[in-house]
Amino acid sequence: MLEVNQLRLSRQGDEFCYDLTCQPGQVVALLGQSGCGKSTLLAMIAGFETASGVLLWQGRSILELPVAKRPVSSLFQQHNLFEHLTVQQNLALGINGRLKLNRHEQAHIAKVAEQLGISQWLASYPGALSGGQIQRAALARALLRQRPILLLDEPFSALDPVLRADCLTLVRNLASEHQLAVLLVTHQFSDACAIADEVAFIEQGRVIQQCPPQELQTNPANAQVAQFLAIADKGVFPSKDCS
Repeated sequence: MLEVNQLRLSRQGDEFCYDLTCQPGQVVALLGQSGCGKSTLLAMIAGFETASGVLLWQGRSILELPVAKRPVSSLFQQHNLFEHLTVQQNLALGINGRLKLNRHEQAHIAKVAEQLGISQWLASYPGALSGGQIQRAALARALLRQRPILLLDEPFSALDPVLRADCLTLVRNLASEHQLAVLLVTHQFSDACAIADEVAFIEQGRVIQQCPPQELQTNPANAQVAQFLAIADKGVFPSKDCS
């Protein structure tokens, strides 16, 4: 289990302090207004921001580990695929930075590529792919790193609704199959309804409510949560009933 207890950061006069849990195989969606601290929480877990407090994975502290040693893979809105490398070479970077793979590793890439539906584009360069194909390739590279915690910072927000829904469903299935602890930053409550086991609502650098999406709808912690959901229901954030 991923355990975040009083994980703290002070930055330019802003104070962040988080409490959150995420089980293997579980998807927790991080909701809240822009600037509330959702991405900051992911950066603290990944090690991109220096934090104090408690950060445990399976009961062991990972707070002092450098970024490369943490059991974490991150996927952002900017996919960061290398344009001069083929998709297969980009995926290989998830296993070995020297791009020299043995037969077992090559077979692993082929299996993950097939699972994510990108086998036919392995010889292509990222510039020849659509947005949805690129994000699938970036997700495949993250999986090939074989880290049990997957942090997703709105990686599908630029996709059209159908492609976004497909990618979200894929994440849900991958979390279950690979027993990944997934934290997903999103502005869309509909995303949480679609795939999240729980929602962590963040306000001013703190998690003020963590619960299933249905409970957030029926029993919001405060007026700010209720207002956020009311705006979503009016269509500013596409939403659907979680009941």
